[in-house]
Amino acid sequence: MSPAAQGALVGLLGGLGALLVVSRLRARRIRLDDRLAPYLRAARTESALIADAPPVRGPLAALERLAAPLLLDAQRLVARLGSPATELRRRLQRAGRTETVEQFRAGQVVSGALGLAATLTVALALAASRPVSVLALVVLVGVGGVAGVLLRDWSLTRDVRRREQRIVAELPTVAELLALAVAAGEGPLGALERVVASAHGALAAELGLTLADVRSGVSLVPALDALAARTGVSSLARFAEGIAVAVERGTPLADVLRAQAQDVREHGRRELMESGGRKEVAMMVPVVFLILPVTVVFAAFTLWAG
Repeated sequence: MSPAAQGALVGLLGGLGALLVVSRLRARRIRLDDRLAPYLRAARTESALIADAPPVRGPLAALERLAAPLLLDAQRLVARLGSPATELRRRLQRAGRTETVEQFRAGQVVSGALGLAATLTVALALAASRPVSVLALVVLVGVGGVAGVLLRDWSLTRDVRRREQRIVAELPTVAELLALAVAAGEGPLGALERVVASAHGALAAELGLTLADVRSGVSLVPALDALAARTGVSSLARFAEGIAVAVERGTPLADVLRAQAQDVREHGRRELMESGGRKEVAMMVPVVFLILPVTVVFAAFTLWAG
């Protein structure tokens, strides 16, 4: 790297550092609300014996206190640029994760920081080995940070898709188990309890939440509607709607459950056939654009050599 480029890089880094210092000083300006808050604090409504434990003090406690405001600002920036909190909370529920929106945002910030660190290391190695444009290095570091943030979001989307696939795969078996329990004389609530106690998987966990809602005082039909809204799976929504209609109208529940299981199996078979058709079309791409041209080249070379 030329001396002029090195000077420009040092000046850029110094300017960014000064900009960060000024922005933090302006952000930490004491407002009127902050001055009045100690005098208007609400009275304690719970015992001090059950208050949260004080944070653990260690060798990195000071570093954590210094990095906390920066982490909060980064979370706000990611929340402003990313998806809304309501949609993100619903996606976390569909993925079966127990983390909150704030914890997921913090994970995105950490992932972006790791991406920045990795690309910054690569950029410094490139700058030390050969002359490279400073603008290209800055763009590379920025792309690395954005990729780290998006990687966390992509991981959540992948978990949602995989969990929905597991729910669809488990739905026929769970429907058959419910039908057997109802045919043996169990009621809808008793059949749910038996299946939740004996089955394992993503759908059994969702039925466990529905059963907990019913035990807390919610009737069965609204609990099934909440199950359909919480998962977002169309097959499960039709399944819950069928059970709700059967319970309200007095339709034989065992027949409805068997019909629902058969419908889910037929839907899965159709999706498998459609996926096979798409894979067959995708397999034509290497045949047409790779294998066929190579075959033609070999045939032409054989005719030319002969």
